[in-house]
Formats: sequence, C-alpha cells, structure tokens
Amino acid sequence: MMDGVPALESRQRSPLDRDERQVKDGILRMASLVETQIRMAMRALQDRDPILAQEVIAGDERVNDAQRRVTEAVAMTIATQSPVARDLRFLLALNHVAAELERMGDHATSVAKQARRLVDEPPIGGTTDVARMGSVAADLVRAILDALVDLDERLAREVAQRDDEIDHLYRDVFSTIVAEMRADPEAVDRGVRVILAAHWIERIGDRVTNIAEDVVYLASGSVEDLN
Repeated sequence: MMDGVPALESRQRSPLDRDERQVKDGILRMASLVETQIRMAMRALQDRDPILAQEVIAGDERVNDAQRRVTEAVAMTIATQSPVARDLRFLLALNHVAAELERMGDHATSVAKQARRLVDEPPIGGTTDVARMGSVAADLVRAILDALVDLDERLAREVAQRDDEIDHLYRDVFSTIVAEMRADPEAVDRGVRVILAAHWIERIGDRVTNIAEDVVYLASGSVEDLN
C-alpha cells in the first residue's frame, strides 16, 4: 500500500470499492479509446488517408460518451456512498482524468482534420517527426494510466519527464517547416497545417503531465508542478 490513496486492488471489497472499480474501469476503457484515436490520427497524417482521418473524427463521439459515463458514475458513487477523505479525493481525481482524456480525444480529432485537408497536398518536411510525437504521446497515455491504476508516483514522474521528448520534437518540427516555408512560399498553407497538427500533439503531452500531477498528489499528498 502506498501513502495517500491505496490501490483499489489492495483494499477489502465493499460497495464503495466496487463502485470505484467501475469508475476506474471506465477510465481504462476511455484511455484505450483515446490512445487508439491518437495512433489512427498519426497514420492518417503520415499516409494521407482521408478515410482513416474521417474515422478518427467520427470516433470522437465515442470518447465523449465514455467521459459522460465516467462523470455519471462518479456522481452516483458520491451521492450513494458518501465517500470521504481519500476515497473522495480519488473519485474527484478520476473525474478530472476523464476530462483530460476527453480533451486529448479532441486534440486527436483536430490532427485528423488537418490530415484530411493535406490529402491532396505535396509532402512537406517535419511530418515524420510529427508522427514520432504522436507515437510518444500515445505511449504516454498508456503509461500514465498504469501509474494511475497502481498509484505509482515514480512512474508518474517518469511519464511527466518524457513529455520533454515531445516538446523537443515539436521545436524541431517548427524549425524545419518554417525553413521550408521561407524557401517555398507555396508550402506555407500545408506547412501551417502540419505545425497545427504538431501543436495538438504537444498539448496531449501537457495533459498527460496534468494527470501525472494528479497521481503524485494521490500517492503522496504533495501538490507539484511537473511541467
């Protein structure tokens, strides 16, 4: 058992435990959807696949539905089980995690919309690095949920540190594309679209870090800025 809120699996089962487990399971399903959305959006961008881009855009509603179910489950648990102290903090943190995941889904959809507009455009430098950013971001979504399930403070800190990798790639993408736009004015429109896609991925990394801060707080009681 860790300091702060114990991992759900380590506690004796009760109606509150079962309700919390349902909320946690909802979070895990939602995170899996978001991870898939990010990876699909990256493939759509890299492969210039309009069908896949449209699938990501249509899939955003599933992420929204998953968030609504988590929020409803949290509200019902608070109303019927009257959790206090650690349990209440845990439920409120899960609700915040669901909100962060929903925004990540929105960002993946924004990438897909840019990918759809780039289908008929010539290639531009930096796209490969954007795809690498997306792969790292999707990996971090999976890792931070592992940290949340186990309330693993060490893993949460490691995940937050890896956001620097996304930031470095973003700066590389920006520099590469700006240089190409300066050299070729006709590349400006598609260059801006790729930069926007990279920006949305960079925001996913920031939201992963926000969840990492929640995990650190729940595990240790310490409020920290991990950015």
